[in-house]
Amino acid sequence: MNYRGLELDPFQVQAIDALREGRSVLVAAPTGTGKTIIADWIVEEALEQGKQVIYTAPIKALSNQKFRDYTRLYGDRVGLVTGDLVIRRDAPCLVMTTEILRNILLTGESLPDLRAVIVDEIHFLDDRERGTVWEELLIYLPTTVQIVGLSATLSNLNEFASWLGQVRGAPLEVVVEKVRAVPLTFRYLSVETGLVTPEQYEVQWKRKGRGKEPAVRGRHKRDRFKGRGRNRKERRPRRKTGHIDVFRVLEEADLLPYLYFVFSRRDTEICARALGRQIKHRLVSEEDQRRLDSLLDRAAADLGPALDQELRSLYRRGIAFHHAGLHVSLKALVEELYEARLIKVLYCTSTFALGINMPARTVVFDGLKKYDGRAMTPLRTRQFMQKAGRAGRRGMDDEGHVIIRMDLSEFEMYKPHLARYAKGETEPVRSSFSLSWNSIVNLLEAYEPERIRKIVDKSFLNWHLAKQAERHLKRAEDLSEDRRNRRSQKEAHRLRRRAARAEDRCWLEFEEKVSYLQGIGYLGEDPSTFNAGAKALKHVQISEMLVCEMFLQGIFENLDPSQLFGVLCSVTNELPRKVQTNFRSRGDDRALARLIKQIRHSDPVLDAEEMTGLQYDFDPNLITLGRAWADGDSLQDILMMIHSETDVSGDLITGFRRAKDLAGQLRDVYRDLPDQVEMLQTLIRTVRRDEVEVVD
Repeated sequence: MNYRGLELDPFQVQAIDALREGRSVLVAAPTGTGKTIIADWIVEEALEQGKQVIYTAPIKALSNQKFRDYTRLYGDRVGLVTGDLVIRRDAPCLVMTTEILRNILLTGESLPDLRAVIVDEIHFLDDRERGTVWEELLIYLPTTVQIVGLSATLSNLNEFASWLGQVRGAPLEVVVEKVRAVPLTFRYLSVETGLVTPEQYEVQWKRKGRGKEPAVRGRHKRDRFKGRGRNRKERRPRRKTGHIDVFRVLEEADLLPYLYFVFSRRDTEICARALGRQIKHRLVSEEDQRRLDSLLDRAAADLGPALDQELRSLYRRGIAFHHAGLHVSLKALVEELYEARLIKVLYCTSTFALGINMPARTVVFDGLKKYDGRAMTPLRTRQFMQKAGRAGRRGMDDEGHVIIRMDLSEFEMYKPHLARYAKGETEPVRSSFSLSWNSIVNLLEAYEPERIRKIVDKSFLNWHLAKQAERHLKRAEDLSEDRRNRRSQKEAHRLRRRAARAEDRCWLEFEEKVSYLQGIGYLGEDPSTFNAGAKALKHVQISEMLVCEMFLQGIFENLDPSQLFGVLCSVTNELPRKVQTNFRSRGDDRALARLIKQIRHSDPVLDAEEMTGLQYDFDPNLITLGRAWADGDSLQDILMMIHSETDVSGDLITGFRRAKDLAGQLRDVYRDLPDQVEMLQTLIRTVRRDEVEVVD
């Protein structure tokens, strides 16, 4: 089968044939194999039939990239709906975040012409904070709508498909591709070994004492590196392999361009600037240099001081860095330059690997541990392969090169993880199902308890628990046959109790949350009776309980628009660690912050956090910064109010956008107070400017 001039692979044909027949599909394939062609086909098919199609993604960067891609193909028939932006809301092809579509379905909005929904990165369902939204989306979607689920390789794919088929009322076509179009070659690199295969590396590791520092005979440990003489070289500690060493090896081996994954924003910037200072030549050809200069000249007019001389010089050499905190327009510029093959070395964090289709000849890992929000933990196989899968450009490279920068002293620590990566042992996708407070009150308003129970019982978590209960009951039945053995009878009784608890666990958690809302006065004795708290909670999706408690205590009233925006910023985001402020907050802002802090640590908020396992943000410094944005200060002026070793423009803009989104939610909360609604509407228009309005 040929599509858009490409001869499709068998797995792509299998998926498209199933979609033609009206079935939903679940496609699991390694990064870089061409899963998105299946999504592109259903988009084109739906538009040709005059139907609607929706593309959802877990991150806005991916949503925005697909919006740009589809707009180039279909023009004004494509719209974008995220928490930040709404462009052509009634277009037949809509690109939106998963949360937005969940909200549309939960509120009962009619979608009569919807042919299909593409759920990119469907395995995101096991994300601790946001995964429940994916389950809700899959449960709420009408069974007449086709689902195109795109996933990384999962070890429990058939189990996942079986659950989803049960939810949808019909089996799904499971499409699996394990072979990459561009095969990957894995190698390790250190100053001691050079660039070698894993087997060669292990041989050298064993030969050189398993990476241990050599002992110096006949001398005290503390005198080990003192003195002169013929053994002086031996006494020096081994030099660590750095990113400059990696560059030299890869440039000589003709393995550029490459992505260099580091797991610290600060290190992306430090490494990129260090390489720019170290090398004296440019990495791009003369022809590419002219293209690069032209693009940078055009960007300079839009970016102003954000594109300073140091950055411009770095980009002109073919070097860049990319992370979530980067200025939104700089991030878009780096992506544009990279797509145009004008960046040869890109230092980046994990966000560059998630969904965005930007492959390189080579991918380098600076390490194999990443901060997960709690501690530094080894990359899971899925995370490792998602990044490694960016190596190898289809139609350009015969193979993709994956290189791990690793000193011999690190090998023993990483060895078990490397073995797991080599086997491709991906982790199963597990349910993180736990309904938000907002979802709970909206379900209570929309449905009778019996219907809500059916929805909760459809969750992937409940499916697992039901299977667990079946196993317990089967074992109990077997034990019950031995009626003369009292121990067997006791064990059978215990297993039946466990089965009952497993079957009811999700529903009991729902009932516990409802009881809690009744206990703090949000709901009446009859859960269908909504008091002021539940009426507000129905509209609030960001920092739910904290914002609702602030609403009930009148915090948002009698504030001028700028101060209100500052307050919203303070509860939707936090400045990164190590950022220092260069200002003293106003007296009224400090008094307000003290009041919010009391609410932040009040029993209703702390208890809600404990029940969900999710923490709410509060950063009083953002009251001043948010106020400045609402007063019309430029991003550059606001950046002068703080000191940070890395660019945090992107963090600030993300915070301003979330605050704007929260202002929209409060507008719905205050819908019966015209003056408050008008003030919030004016505020939203005021802050929706410059970088906040950019499709990054």
